[in-house]
Amino acid sequence: MSNSGTIGFFDSGVGGLTIWNEVNKLLPLENTIYLADSINAPYGEKNQEEILKLCIQNVDFLIERNAKMIVVACNTATTQAIDKLRDLYAIPFIGIEPAIKPAALKSKTKCIGVLATNGTIESVHFNRTKEHFSNDVKVVTQVGEGLVRAIEGGLLNSLELNGILKEHLEILCKEPIDHLVLGCTHYPLLIPMIEKNIEGNISIVDPGPSVAKQTERVINANYLTNSDPELPAHKMYSTGRIDVLKSIVESFSLSTANQVSYSSLYQPE
Repeated sequence: MSNSGTIGFFDSGVGGLTIWNEVNKLLPLENTIYLADSINAPYGEKNQEEILKLCIQNVDFLIERNAKMIVVACNTATTQAIDKLRDLYAIPFIGIEPAIKPAALKSKTKCIGVLATNGTIESVHFNRTKEHFSNDVKVVTQVGEGLVRAIEGGLLNSLELNGILKEHLEILCKEPIDHLVLGCTHYPLLIPMIEKNIEGNISIVDPGPSVAKQTERVINANYLTNSDPELPAHKMYSTGRIDVLKSIVESFSLSTANQVSYSSLYQPE
C-alpha cells in the first residue's frame, strides 16, 4: 500500500459527506475521493445480496482511482457487507455503525432512541449490539422512512422533509429517551431540523467524529500518512444529482473548497 494514495469514501448518496467532512477536518493533508451512489439510494431498502454487489462495484471504482484505504460511509453497507469486503480486498476498511454503546453508557433515563434505515435495524450487527445492552437500557428504534429519498431529491431544507422527520421524532419521543442515535450518515445533515423538533434534554449522537478518529488511527498504524508536499485534492463523483452533492460540500464552509472537483456518473436508463 502506498501512502501517496487517497482515502476513498462511498455511500448510497450524499449522506457519507458528513463522515468525509469530519475526516477532512482531522486529516487536512490527505487526498480524498468520494463516491455518492445516489441513483441506487437508499441501500436500506435492498437485500444483502444487492447491497454487497453495489459495494463491490463502489470499492472497485475507488481502488481504480488509487484509494489506499476505504471508509464505508454508510451504516447499511457496513452492517451488510463490510466483513465480506475485508475478505475480498487487501486494503484497510473503516466501517460505521449506530453508536448504541456510548449512548447507552451515558443514558440517565436508561432509554435511548435510534433513527436508522430498515437495512441497519434488521441487520445482525445492529441487533447483536442492541441485545448486549438490553438488560440495562431500553433501545427504541424507528425506521426513518422517506428521509434519505428527500435529501437525495434536494429537499434538505424543505417543509416536506420537516414533516416527515417530525413524524418519526414524535414516535421516538413517546418514550423517555435522553439520547438520539443517528443511525444513517444522511441524518447528521438534519441536526438543525432535529433540534427544532425535539423538546427536553435529548443529546444527539453523531458518529462522524469517532469515525474520523478511527480513520486517523488506521492510517497511522499502517504507515499511510500522505507524504506528498503538494496541496491535497478532493474528487467527488455522483451517480445521481451532482448539484445536490456540491451544495452539501459547499455548506461545510471548508478551507479546502477550492481543491474540490466534481464529476457526474449519471447514466439515465
